[in-house]
Amino acid sequence: MTDNPIVKGKLVCVALNDADQFEAMQAEFNEAPYKSAPTQPVLYFKPHNTWSTEGAEVEWAADADSMVVGASLAVVFGKECCRVSQEEALDYVGGYTLVHDFSLPEKSYYRPDIKGKCLDGSAPIGGAVAAASDVADPQSLSVVTKVNGEIVNDMPVARTVRGVAELISTISYIMTLQPGDVIAVAFPGNRAPVNKGDKVTSEIAGVVSLNNQLGQ
Repeated sequence: MTDNPIVKGKLVCVALNDADQFEAMQAEFNEAPYKSAPTQPVLYFKPHNTWSTEGAEVEWAADADSMVVGASLAVVFGKECCRVSQEEALDYVGGYTLVHDFSLPEKSYYRPDIKGKCLDGSAPIGGAVAAASDVADPQSLSVVTKVNGEIVNDMPVARTVRGVAELISTISYIMTLQPGDVIAVAFPGNRAPVNKGDKVTSEIAGVVSLNNQLGQ
């Protein structure tokens, strides 16, 4: 397990926020036992044992036949944020970076896979943070992910069910967000399959990049 100097408290991830994925799953949402789509953000945590860093090797999950990776814009909080409006939400952001989420393939968004999401070292965070003052509009950013040099995902933050400001506001009513807490807001719905030894690189052009490699 590797400490990450950027994350100081919580690493909160938002699932099912890719609007394309959300729309494609409408029929599944309407099936039993739930018979409706989620009306609130679907959240999960990456606990301390998962934190890792830029350039780190990510261990292949023991006894796993397959793994996947998603990359997201990561919102880093600069000051305490509790019960804030959408209009003021971005005032609490200290900066932006990237997070990789290496996991076992997802089977159900209604029953989060603790085993698949809590793998040691499975959540590398970018080594640098772009100051919020240098990012005029986080909704205009796009995260491009490559595996061994080939593009596997291009995720515009604009293609989300809930934007950055809305998520900050909503989550701030669920929990107080402290300086150094991070929210990963925009994972692509189609997480990319990876193999042992693969090199994974994600980038927000002109803002920040993140590079990792899977162990053998």
